[in-house]
Amino acid sequence: MTGTTGPADIGLIGLGTMGAMLALNIAEKGFRIAVWNRTSAVTTKFAAGAGELAANIVPTGTLAELVAAIARPRRIILMVPAGAAVDESIAHLKPLLAADDLIIDAGNSDFHDTNRRAKAAVAGETPHFLGIGVSGGEEGARHGPSIMAGGEAADWTRAAPVLEAIAARYDGSPCATYMGAAGAGHFVKAVHNGIEYADMQMIAEVYGVMRDGLGLRADEIAGVFERWNEGPLKSYLIEISAAVSRATDPKTGKAMLDVILDRAGQKGTGKWTAIEALQLGAPIPVIDAAVMARNVSSRLDERREGEALFGPAPKRFADGAVSLAQLEQALIAGKILCYAQGFGLLATASTAYAWDLPMPAIARVWRAGCIIRSAMLNDMAAALERAPTRSLIQDPVFIGLIRTAEPGLRTVVGQGALHGHPMPALSSGLSWFDLMRTARSTANMIQAQRDFFGAHGFERVDDTATGLHGPWGSHAPA
Repeated sequence: MTGTTGPADIGLIGLGTMGAMLALNIAEKGFRIAVWNRTSAVTTKFAAGAGELAANIVPTGTLAELVAAIARPRRIILMVPAGAAVDESIAHLKPLLAADDLIIDAGNSDFHDTNRRAKAAVAGETPHFLGIGVSGGEEGARHGPSIMAGGEAADWTRAAPVLEAIAARYDGSPCATYMGAAGAGHFVKAVHNGIEYADMQMIAEVYGVMRDGLGLRADEIAGVFERWNEGPLKSYLIEISAAVSRATDPKTGKAMLDVILDRAGQKGTGKWTAIEALQLGAPIPVIDAAVMARNVSSRLDERREGEALFGPAPKRFADGAVSLAQLEQALIAGKILCYAQGFGLLATASTAYAWDLPMPAIARVWRAGCIIRSAMLNDMAAALERAPTRSLIQDPVFIGLIRTAEPGLRTVVGQGALHGHPMPALSSGLSWFDLMRTARSTANMIQAQRDFFGAHGFERVDDTATGLHGPWGSHAPA
């Protein structure tokens, strides 16, 4: 089925939406790309619809044809579903490839799987392997995604000319960076997705206050988001929140938001982030809350039954209880707290897995192309340059922003609680912030309880010894 002559610069397997868009992006940047899809008709249709880019596309009918069409040492991108499909693709490619060929997994793989595959490659059991996180959705894949790579540094060097060329640009620099060994790239992408979950949830919570608490119409809410997108909250997610709020349903003429069922889907990367944070002991309560909220959203029948039993939760606010300015400040504060938690998780993982993650570069690579791109990431990159392992809430720039925005966050969360507005992400962020600014917490009570029932011991404020016990002794239950 090969349609053009000469070797391709790179190959790609999997012509679903993301794979097809990535292939067109590569072809547009002047690279010749060989493509293969399990269903041959998909390959044929893709090549036929490539227009003027077809000259840089080499459609192939079998894996053997694909491999033969690529210049050596070969580079092949996998755009297949995470999990078993990646392992199957590697197994099918292995007998066709040379030891110095490179397989690049560009799907949303679990970083543990990437660690395993990278280990096998280093041991010589498979060709070279690189795991890259790609963010930006269909539009990003086609016109410039954010790319986070993990594996051997030499393999990144081999892949970088193509991946940097197709990546999004910020002030002329490619948003494509080597993160570290093995699964580092896919881990960073997972944390990106966890932050994405949280950012979306916080925006949804503020939208709910405007809709149910202030009684604004969808088009009025669109105007608010549009104004916010001109200030500190300028970001892709605020931009599209304005767009979806302003859209009209062509079927009914109603606001599009008003006819969309309130049941949110998910593909699991936010859950992976929450699980890994628990394993590492890195608190990310805003992301945890966002994952929980999506899970609750799927329980539609139970929620309807709950409303029938207890009455509707959201109540209209009294005039002046919450202003739009306070809502904006709440979202600014929530965003900073969420990102501080995300970067804190990355710092913890960097140490635990000996990755030496480039913290400022992570913030920079997220400035364009990806879903969480925002103006605030510039200041975050600068903060991480000043102190890569220091929490963002301890950076002078963000200290000032939080001090300004904190009253708005407290008012919004407080009024939300009084009026029954669910705000799991914003309230979790505020609780974490209060924990992080409390020098004398209540954990002494927990330590006393643990020692009482399990003789786990504790430390004293006036002694450096450990493993001390209280005077309850025989009072402890058997």
